[in-house]
Formats: sequence, C-alpha cells, structure tokens
Amino acid sequence: MALASAEYEPRSPGTTVLHQIVRDHFETFRAEAAQLRDGEGLPAFVERAFRGFLQCGVLAGGFARFRCAGCGVDRLVAFSCKGRALCPSCSGRRMAERAAHLVDHVLPNVPVRQWVLSLPHRLRYLLAWDHDLCRGVAAVLAQAVCRRLRDRAGDAGIPDGRAGGIVVIQRFGGALNLNLHFHALMLDGVFAPVGGALGFQALNELTTLDGEEVLATIQALVARRLRRRGLVGDADDAAGGWADQAPVFAELAAASIEGKAVLGAGRGARSPRIGRLPAWTAPQPPGPCHARSDGFSLHAALVIPAGRRDRLERLCRYVLRPPVAVDRLHLTSDGHVRVSLRQPWRDGTTDFIFTPVDFLGRLAVLVPRPRVNLLLYYGILVARAGRRKEVVRGDGAARAEPASSSAGGTDADREAGMRSPERGWRWAALMRRTFGFDALECPRCGGRLRLVALIEDAAVIGRILRHLGLPDTVPSPRPARAPPATHAIGRDDEFALT
Repeated sequence: MALASAEYEPRSPGTTVLHQIVRDHFETFRAEAAQLRDGEGLPAFVERAFRGFLQCGVLAGGFARFRCAGCGVDRLVAFSCKGRALCPSCSGRRMAERAAHLVDHVLPNVPVRQWVLSLPHRLRYLLAWDHDLCRGVAAVLAQAVCRRLRDRAGDAGIPDGRAGGIVVIQRFGGALNLNLHFHALMLDGVFAPVGGALGFQALNELTTLDGEEVLATIQALVARRLRRRGLVGDADDAAGGWADQAPVFAELAAASIEGKAVLGAGRGARSPRIGRLPAWTAPQPPGPCHARSDGFSLHAALVIPAGRRDRLERLCRYVLRPPVAVDRLHLTSDGHVRVSLRQPWRDGTTDFIFTPVDFLGRLAVLVPRPRVNLLLYYGILVARAGRRKEVVRGDGAARAEPASSSAGGTDADREAGMRSPERGWRWAALMRRTFGFDALECPRCGGRLRLVALIEDAAVIGRILRHLGLPDTVPSPRPARAPPATHAIGRDDEFALT
C-alpha cells in the first residue's frame, strides 16, 4: 500500500466531546447510580474503564520515547488504556488488528456470508450478564448454519462436508442501547475431501426457506438451553442472579434495552429523537434470506465473493467496530448530548438526545465483563480442528519475521512494518495498514524513528513534560454536583420532534 503524504499527528483525547463528558459528569453519574440500590454502586470493572479512559493517550500518564538516529528528532507516544467498548481509540485499534488477523491468517479465500441474529428483549437482558449462556447461543447460531450447509452439501452429493466460521458478539445498537446480537461470518459452502486433500465446494444460492429453517433450528436449540438452565419462567425470576450480583448494572441494562432514562429527574422517560416522522410505514416484510419469528430475526443476504479481501476486511471491521464514534457525538447549547445515527432509521430518526448522566449510563452497560471473549471460532476454523491447517490462510502479507529479543533500541524493520507472532500487530504497522501513513518516519529527514525508552516513573515524566512546556498532570473526574432543575428532558422537549 502506498503511504499517504500526510504526517502522523498524535491524538488529543482531552479535546473530544466524549472525554469532556466523562471528565465533567462521571462522578455525578457514579453518585446517582449508587442511589438506585442504596449505595451498591457500579461494578468495579466499569469504574476502571471510565477512569482508564480519562488517562488514555495522555502523556502525563506515561509514554514511549522514539528518536531518529540521523537527526535526533524525538517523538513521544502516550500509553493507551487498552479499554474495551468505552475508549474509541483502543477499541478501534483492537478492531483493525483483529480484522487484519482474520483476513490474513484465518478466513480462507472462499465466499463468506454474514448471518446476523437478533434476539427478543428478554434474551438480550439475560445474555448481557450471563456470558456462558451468551456463548451457548453463539454456538447454536454457528451449529445451525453449519448443519444446514452440510445437509445441502449432502443433498448435492458431497459427503463429509465441513463448514466453519466466526461469530462476533455485539452488545450495542445504533442508539447506544444495550442490544446484544450476533454477527456470524460463515464460509458459504463446505470443505470436503477431493483426491486426499480438502477442497472447497460452493453450494447453490441460499433462499428465504433456508433462512427460515435455520432460524427454526436456532429457536428450538435456544429454548432447550433455557429449559436446562431453568430460565423459562418469569423474566424477573430468571434474571435474579444478575440482579443479586450487580443490581445497579442490571437496572441500567434494563432501562437501556427499553430505551428509557433511569437516572436524574427524567427517570422513566424515553430518550427524545430528532427527525422522527409523525407517521411512518410499518416494518416491511422480510427480504431474501431474512426470517423473523417471535422476536428472533435472522438476516443472511450479504455475501463477500472469493478474492475480495478488501471487502472482507471492511466487513470484519464493521462487525468488530466499537460502539462509540467520536465524530457522531455533539454537545447542545444547554449541555445535553446529541448522538447522530450512522444511517437514518426507517421512521426518519437521525439523532438521539441524552442528558450527560443518562448518556454515561448507556455507555456503562456496553462495557463487557473482564475475561469475556467476544470473538469466537467454530467448525473447521476452531484452533484444534482436524485438518485446520489445510484451510486457514498461512501466507498473509503482513506475517512477521521473529522479533528481536533486545529490550532497548529495536530493529527498524521490527518497529516500522512487521507483526510479531507472539504479540500481534505492532503499533506503527497497524497505523500504516489502517490509515496509510508511516508513524515512524522522521518528519525532518525521512529516516527511521527507533524506540529508545518507555517512561513510566512519575518524577521523570514530570521533568520531561515541564521541560517541553506540556501539561504534566493526569486528568481526573470533576467532583459530583447536584443536577439543575432543568436537568431532565422528555417528550415535550424542543428536541423531540415526534
């Protein structure tokens, strides 16, 4: 890929709308959330995510120092929080890194179909906390699709067909609501023995009937899993474990799914919308490869043909994308948060309006629990699947040479363009692949910047930043404050154009 002429510019997280909202209102949000359940408060992992986000990309929290050996130019690169969901920068890096890995080293050069499974509201609520059950539903989706593909292969005279794919668990909807659903990128065919080797066998185009039969299988298998877990009765009883372990988080999640505010004076009101039409048409009947039943929805019309790796990588980035895009967040003149939708909804809605506290509540429930994997592999793509090596891609262009073991100054090639098999994509290589410029090209002489030190000691950080005339304090949330009388917004607000 040709490098762009633009130079790398470090990001300024403190200037973004999201950073400003978290800095100004997190403590207020935390105090109001604690009042929901008599001081229970937010889960510790949620608080860590918010506080870590405020320090992400801030030089005062620590940085890596790069230097050009030719002309002596220095570049400081701030440490990241490595947060999930809340931080757009770290989530964006994770998105780009995983998409590159899937395209270069996992998904074979065959047609890939996207299957999107949406769930009834009650299931979204249950699965948002119970990750074992969530993984079970993801497995049900992958198994149902693989079973259908194997059956069709058998009908076409292709025995012993092996299907596979990946499933990405998404926790969010377009309005930053808790909308847990699944994106499955499944090989659109099967691998079967051909002369002792595995060859890919494409199948005839799927029809709406295929989608309906897959959805019927999914519903039956999900119902069986719920019965085994004793989750068939009343929704409140079934979710008792969540409400007992994290009552505040559970209440925020329920309000997010319903699209209502749960904090402040506007508690119970739905979030106002911009652009909603007074009268809009009813939902259209399902299209090709689209099935709906009892709150379940399965869509499988999108297929990426073999050879279109650029389109496949864009699709991987889409399903792995973070919930928050900073360019779609805006502050109104009276301090509310306007969230623009990626695309207008069918009813004309283009934006949602939130109070800052309600907005932070929406973000909080999108943070996954620690050690929860949202990218899962199935079928022939599973790590220990038999004959997997004959299927997955092993010749990706970004595959790296082994990294040097030296701890100090590193090899220029290692820093500038390669991928470490042990640690994944390197920062500069990922920047070059994603944005098209070389972050380690010297802006003065065009030479190579090399890592010379990781600065983590607070005293050293302070001396360096003060010498350079840069801020040397780490941002912290402002103290909680009582909401003004006009804090709430509701249906009759000027923003609600319904």
